[in-house]
Amino acid sequence: MDIETRIAQFEKMAHDDPDNDMAHFSLGGAYQQAGRFEEAAESYLRCVELNPGMSKAYQLAGAALIATDQPERAGEILTKGYTEAAKRGDLMPKRAMGDMLGQLKLPVPEVAEQKVGPAPDGSFICRKTGRPGNQMDRPPFKGALGEWIHQNISQETFQLWIAQGTKVINELRLDLSQDKDSDTYDAHMREFLGVDDAMYEEITGEKPRGSAVM
Repeated sequence: MDIETRIAQFEKMAHDDPDNDMAHFSLGGAYQQAGRFEEAAESYLRCVELNPGMSKAYQLAGAALIATDQPERAGEILTKGYTEAAKRGDLMPKRAMGDMLGQLKLPVPEVAEQKVGPAPDGSFICRKTGRPGNQMDRPPFKGALGEWIHQNISQETFQLWIAQGTKVINELRLDLSQDKDSDTYDAHMREFLGVDDAMYEEITGEKPRGSAVM
């Protein structure tokens, strides 16, 4: 599927459900792939407006703003995103935003990282949201990624993904019996949960298949 068709699909998804943070995130990715960096930045910023815990969106918004020669605004977004990522323990986006701040010759904030996963008092902090929740009784599926989700993502957050995943299937007309469509679905899930390609390789030892914006 060509990128302009992808853009049209995600524009429709964002228009039909304007409060859907992942629709705006995916639209930003499609714009960025098409070289439409200013529009990509605005989509990513709408995503973090709806979901301040989406560390990856801050990172990509900053990169898009740098690409449009807006270093001052990029610095503001990256500084805020770095702080949010540190609080949530999102190491990959935090490192990337720290590197970009360094390239802009801006200071990197000193922020204490928040613990994620099971806490000593028995509570559970979701890695994606940084908020308390309930740990799932078991991994949602087999394999290293399923185990990581079990250890880091709350039941409430994963249920939100199930609802979002249904929208992805319907809007993109995915047939999960087809490998390519299944890979696309999985890519959206990873994006929703904050697992980028580098993190996926670290967790599983494998390269990810599929792309949410290919």
